[in-house]
Amino acid sequence: MTDAPLNLLSRPLITAEPCGALTLPGVLAALARDAVTGFPALRPHQAMFWHMFLVQLAALALHRAGLADMPESEDDWRELLRGLTPDFPEDEPWCLVVDDRSRPAFLQPPVPDGVKLPNDVPTADALDLLITSRNHDLKQAIARQGAPEDWIFALVALQTGEGYGGAGNHGIARMNGGSSSRALLTLAPLAGGASAKDMAPRPGAWVRRDVRLLLGNRAAWHTLDYPDQGGIGLTWTRPWPEGAQLRTRQLDIWFIEVCRRVRLHLRDGVLAGVKGTSAAARIDAKSLKGAVGDPWAPVHKTEAKSFTLAGGDFDYTTLMELLFSGTWAVPPLARPAGAEGSAGGPGVTIVAMALARGNSKTEGYRSRLIPVAGKAAIALGPSRDELHRMAKAQAEAVAAFDKALAYALVLAAAGGERERIRRDAYAFARPARDSLARFADNIFFEHLWARFEAEEADAEARRAAELAFAARLKEYAWALFDEALPTMPSPSLYRHRAEARARRALYARTLRDAWPELFPQAPQGRTASDAA
Repeated sequence: MTDAPLNLLSRPLITAEPCGALTLPGVLAALARDAVTGFPALRPHQAMFWHMFLVQLAALALHRAGLADMPESEDDWRELLRGLTPDFPEDEPWCLVVDDRSRPAFLQPPVPDGVKLPNDVPTADALDLLITSRNHDLKQAIARQGAPEDWIFALVALQTGEGYGGAGNHGIARMNGGSSSRALLTLAPLAGGASAKDMAPRPGAWVRRDVRLLLGNRAAWHTLDYPDQGGIGLTWTRPWPEGAQLRTRQLDIWFIEVCRRVRLHLRDGVLAGVKGTSAAARIDAKSLKGAVGDPWAPVHKTEAKSFTLAGGDFDYTTLMELLFSGTWAVPPLARPAGAEGSAGGPGVTIVAMALARGNSKTEGYRSRLIPVAGKAAIALGPSRDELHRMAKAQAEAVAAFDKALAYALVLAAAGGERERIRRDAYAFARPARDSLARFADNIFFEHLWARFEAEEADAEARRAAELAFAARLKEYAWALFDEALPTMPSPSLYRHRAEARARRALYARTLRDAWPELFPQAPQGRTASDAA
């Protein structure tokens, strides 16, 4: 078994660029050397689960061995991983296929006597956690020639990120309910340092950072009743009697969970699988609402629940709330550490990822990278209140320009007569408003960092930073107005009057009072929006 064809410890089953095919210990060694640029077979939505799996696995192995640094040798990692499974000298927990179902296989718990796995899984993508609709957009079960690594990535995503999928199909403990999502919110080193243009973190540098911080802060970040030593780390290695559940007091804080009964088999050289249901969730943690010490998960301070993205996105309003508001406990790995962000220190990227979920459906994979360096990066630690104040001011600026743009366009649709504006007419302005919202979201954080950098300068510099954001909003909003105005329905007899009044309405008093420098030639007389 130790040299079985699908043993992740001894067979190169995972492709890493530019290294080629590697064993799982080889992957960890290459990441320790920062020699990996990517995993070409990894599907986008699987990336966050793969990263978290590797970090948890490395941290568990190093902690169990009493080590603080990631070794760069494949042989060292092979010994460390085997140290996590001393009861399995044949490496069953690291093999994709183990014919004896009473023994574990990789991310596949033992199947108790009397439990059936009646549902066939013909392909790796059929095992994956995505829920597709009507077999379009992302096709189902098409990877008929899937390689072992496709099954590896699908198993990792399913077992560490799946939610409730109907009777007997329970979700993970690191999620606030079955229709929620496991979110990742963290900082990661910029690929080329603080001045890098490439926002994507290098996999190795990112894994090394997270592992180092977990190992260095285990006692400080320890939560609930997890044991410091001897807790279960690899949950798939333990028997799973029907109806039985693991408790947090049995687990290591960095436990890697499995939530579904799955087994793979090899027939005529082709991998396939079967799956079944369970009477209860593998881990008894429903009452904790996902707040189980996940180092990547924001937790609501008063409601004690992990964050759920639902059908939203990581726009500036969501990230403002998570990072700056104080309503959410910022995840340990989303706090700057050491010299991160300092002058001459490594630049960092805010990384936010989640597979948004609904009731038995996925709302889509959401991912956002926001580079941040200098004083703003440091401020992500102690100065979040100041950043929140500035972010709220910018959000209010966006709202002011949105309101002016919307009112001006619906005024045009009403023939320039305020009294004739109907609520449903605001639908005509929706495309322009959505475009303005996307533009504001794209520039929000670069201006927030610049505004924070200017805070220690004189009043003129602070005002200039504030005006720079408002000026870009004004320029874009005015361009959207010019583009949308001809499309507004208005009686031709009153068209010229309607457009003139609508253009004048753009110069709302709230805008002119807040940023008079941007309106040196405001229209004469009272505008329609002033009257409103």
